[in-house]
Amino acid sequence: MMQNGQNTALRNDWSLEEIEAIYNRPVLELIVEAATVHKQYQATGEVQVCTLLSVKTGGCTEDCAYCPQAARYHTGVDVHKLMPQQEVLSAAQRAKKGGSTRFCMGAAWREVRDNRDFDKVLDMVKGVNELGLEVCCTLGMVNEYQAEKLKEAGLYAYNHNLDTSEENYASIITTRTYDDRLNTIDNVRKAGISVCSGGIIGLGETDEDRIKMLHTLSTMVQHPESVPVNALVPVKGTPLEHQPLVSVWEMVRMIATARILMPKSMVRLSAGRERMSVTEQALCFLAGANSIFTGEKLLTTPNPDFDTDKSMFELLGLNPRKSFKEEKQLVCS
Repeated sequence: MMQNGQNTALRNDWSLEEIEAIYNRPVLELIVEAATVHKQYQATGEVQVCTLLSVKTGGCTEDCAYCPQAARYHTGVDVHKLMPQQEVLSAAQRAKKGGSTRFCMGAAWREVRDNRDFDKVLDMVKGVNELGLEVCCTLGMVNEYQAEKLKEAGLYAYNHNLDTSEENYASIITTRTYDDRLNTIDNVRKAGISVCSGGIIGLGETDEDRIKMLHTLSTMVQHPESVPVNALVPVKGTPLEHQPLVSVWEMVRMIATARILMPKSMVRLSAGRERMSVTEQALCFLAGANSIFTGEKLLTTPNPDFDTDKSMFELLGLNPRKSFKEEKQLVCS
């Protein structure tokens, strides 16, 4: 892929056949190529540290088969209304002190509604932004007007995962469509907000579904700035509670392929990291992952805490990426 030491051209015209060929390479060859692309486009040894806080938990009307926050499943998740702003800002300050440079707020909503809760979220966005953190939200579907309001409040990034391939989507979620997902991403992009969009493996999908999801992401007019790769954390009470856990090699294959297809994107090693050893996580970093969530929970599922990750960073010689790095580079250049 590399010629004369030059960066591979960024592409948005990948074919399914090309992606399939990359994805199915012998895993060690795939890691080497991904590591080479990563070194050409990214600062190796630099990892974006993010914290995700559930600011409104449970009671969601959606039927996402993997999600313990869906009201229709009995998962033991307590329903909590929107957190007070001061509690959110205190959590953001703790995250910053722990080394996070991006703070993401998640609300278990199907879609954003123009009401007092949305106004409160806008105030939270302003407050976290003032702390010098990249502020991200994942609130469900948003329209163009709502995306613009979030941008005005200082929102840096918006997460809206595709979850799986378009063909497999209806077997995981029936309460919205794949086009609904894509429309929200378009609305976020139009508002000038950084896009965070990836998926989940281990839902019962095929390799073909994984390849098709990567195809959708890598052929967007502009690649998502952040691409989370999640491994399903099966939760008792959800339809997917008995799904087998994915292997580290499946995660490595997804991360490496995403890195080759979308060289400038942050590729985030997300859900499922809590049960991975430092050695397994190191393989993922070698394959091109350069972003993680840290803190004891990812919304409602377990996650390594700040001290555990700090020890791992020291062992592997990793450094946290600074907030707003892209913007600071543009100003300096």
